[in-house]
Amino acid sequence: MRDRLVVLYRGNRPPATARIERLADTVYATEEELPHLLPGADVLLAWVTITPAIREAWPDDPQKAPRWVHASSAGVDSFLFPALVDEPRVLLTNARGVYEQPTAEYVLGLILALAKDFPGTWEHQRRREWRPRPSDGVTGRTVLVWGTGPIGRAIARLLRAVGMRVSGAGRRSRTDDPDFGTVHGATTLRYALTEADYVVLAAPLTEDTRGMVDAPVLAAMKPGARLINVGRGGLVDEEALVDHLAAGRLAGAALDVFAQEPLPAESPLWNLPGVMISPHTAGETTSEREALVGLFLDNLTRHIEGRPLRNMVDKRRGYVVEDTHPA
Repeated sequence: MRDRLVVLYRGNRPPATARIERLADTVYATEEELPHLLPGADVLLAWVTITPAIREAWPDDPQKAPRWVHASSAGVDSFLFPALVDEPRVLLTNARGVYEQPTAEYVLGLILALAKDFPGTWEHQRRREWRPRPSDGVTGRTVLVWGTGPIGRAIARLLRAVGMRVSGAGRRSRTDDPDFGTVHGATTLRYALTEADYVVLAAPLTEDTRGMVDAPVLAAMKPGARLINVGRGGLVDEEALVDHLAAGRLAGAALDVFAQEPLPAESPLWNLPGVMISPHTAGETTSEREALVGLFLDNLTRHIEGRPLRNMVDKRRGYVVEDTHPA
């Protein structure tokens, strides 16, 4: 008997659905339909990941819950609710391996845009104004990448390649990391913040990281520094960030993720000088959807054959804790 697979989607379904349907009895559910279609399913492919719908539709009877949930994202904070986390028979996997390089390229683009004031140039062009002016360089500038997982590592490697001085921030201090060199823990983080021209957030959202960039952290940052967030909006106290940006203590910020998405039209972040807003697209590319489906199909084959799955998430920690790409 084939597994019953529910695909949660919004707008467009995944590509290559015929390949998925050959392996499992597949049904497609919107967020509104999910409560009726999820109970009794063997597998949930969450093509939509930032949504309360999965938590709200989760069956009360653990025997009717899926045995495996796959998130088509690197972050899995929407999945870390007690009924899923506490049920040992439910496996959770993510899309680790798909978003690393695109996100690193996006961060490099944001740093260049901030340093060279591309938004100002485009605004002058729109106004037909000829406004020559100097800009900042990036070579030799100091970057603190907060989050030492695969995405943070890809960011560190690319920024080092253009001559930036990169260190990391994580749970454990070390000085011999192959990608970051120095990784700052709690005891040296404050010093690292005072030295960094750019602070890049690439950490997962967990109970330990929620609100980690608060008013004291922002106050500790180097005057004139810039903040880039490609992790999760919940990492940052947005009210405190607005205060620091409005006061001119920080030179700017590039924000791809927010506590509430879409970012409300009334948010002051839209109009603050030196702030770049993007709609949670740092990891998206024209080939991303095919890569996501390819990863899921590989795992679906493994699931059917009883082999170990790739990208097994430690549900207590909220991320993949080791290399889980078995042969």
